[in-house]
Amino acid sequence: MLIKRKRGWELPESAATPESIYRNRRNFIKGIAAGTLGAAAASLPAGRAFAQAAGPNADLYPAKHNDAYTVDRAITPKAKATTYNNFYEFGSHKFISDAAQAMKITPWTVKIDGMVEKPMEMDFDDLIRKMPLEERVYRFRCVEAWAMTVPWTGFPMKALVAFAKPTSGAKYIRMETASQEDTMPGLKQFWYPWPYVEGLTMAEATNDLAMIATGLYGEPLPKQNGAPLRLVTPWKYGFKNIKSIVKFTFTDERPVGYWERLADNEYGFWANVNPKVPHPRWSQAQERLLSNGEEVPTQLFNGYADYVADIYKGMDDQKLYM
Repeated sequence: MLIKRKRGWELPESAATPESIYRNRRNFIKGIAAGTLGAAAASLPAGRAFAQAAGPNADLYPAKHNDAYTVDRAITPKAKATTYNNFYEFGSHKFISDAAQAMKITPWTVKIDGMVEKPMEMDFDDLIRKMPLEERVYRFRCVEAWAMTVPWTGFPMKALVAFAKPTSGAKYIRMETASQEDTMPGLKQFWYPWPYVEGLTMAEATNDLAMIATGLYGEPLPKQNGAPLRLVTPWKYGFKNIKSIVKFTFTDERPVGYWERLADNEYGFWANVNPKVPHPRWSQAQERLLSNGEEVPTQLFNGYADYVADIYKGMDDQKLYM
C-alpha cells in the first residue's frame, strides 16, 4: 500500500481555495484586459494587443499554477504585499512603493559573465521567453521577523544556470542590483556599499525551490517588489532575495553581500531561517503575519526543511542561520 507523507508546508485540502474560484479569478483578469483593449486589439496581430499596451511580456501572465508549491497559510492581500517593502535604493523605510515607480525597467539588460562557457548580455524581454514560467505560492520571511505568503510567477533558477552553462570550477553565483543614479535617491547615501550584491552557492541556486521571480499575483512584478526580475529563496531571510537584478556572475570566490558587508555579525552569507538562532538584537522564534498582524511560531528553514536541509549537513549551526 502506498502511503503519502505530507511535507510540513503543504496545504491541507480543507484549507485550499476551491479551483473554480481560482480559475474564475484568472478569467476575470483576462476579461478586464480584453475589455480595456478591445478597440486596439482589432488593429493588432492576434496575441499582441495586450502585450503592446501593458508591456512586451504581459501576455505571459497569469502563468500556469504549480500545485506542488502551496502552503498552509492564507495568501497575503496584494495591497499589503505591494506597499510594505524594503528597497534601500529608494529609502530606508518600508513605504517606498510610490518612489520606486521612477525606476526605469524598459529596456532592461541582463548580463551573465564570469566562469561560463560564453559570457553574454541580453534583453530581459528575450530572456524571459526562453524560460519555463510558472506560478508558485511561497512563504516569505523577513529577518525583521515579519512574514507574508504570496504567489510568485517566474522560473526555476536552475533553468537560468543551465542556460548560462557554467564551467566546472564555478562554486557561487554573485548577483547585482541595478544602480540608476537618476531614479534611485538612496544611492546618494555614500555610507552604504552600493551596488546591492548577494550570492548563493551552486547547490543553493540549483535547488528546486530557488526561483527567479518576474511576476506577482498573476501580473508582471511591480517595481517596488523588484521588477523586472528578482531572486526568491523562501527558506532564507528576505534580505538574501535580491531585487531588480542586472548581472549574474559565476565565480569560485564566495560573494560578500550588501548587508554582510555592512554588519557581518548580524547578516551573514547563509541567512537560513531558524527560530532557535536569534538575531543579535531580537528573537527569531516568532514572526508577525503581514496580512493580519498575528504572531505565529517561526519554522525551521521557514517550513522548507524537507527541500534544503541536505545542502547544509555538517555545517556550523550558528553561522548557517545567521
